[in-house]
Amino acid sequence: MATCETCGNDYWMSFEVRTVSGDSHTFDSFECAIQSLAPICEHCQVRIVGHGVEVSGRFFCCAHCARAVEGDQGAAIKDTVGARPA
Repeated sequence: MATCETCGNDYWMSFEVRTVSGDSHTFDSFECAIQSLAPICEHCQVRIVGHGVEVSGRFFCCAHCARAVEGDQGAAIKDTVGARPA
């Protein structure tokens, strides 16, 4: 068994998540993993669980939020998977 680093639950079905930086995290649920690892939208402050968008190194949950904050670069963002500013 392993202990969830978010809630402290010692659970036999816990799992490990490895990040691109090489860090390793143990969780007992996706809910705890999301709470710990998901980025937060810089406009509306929700956890970004889906693809989201990145503009100028800042993360947003959707194109609407990116456009609200990021001016010209944000204006180019559309809600599509893999959209990137030119």
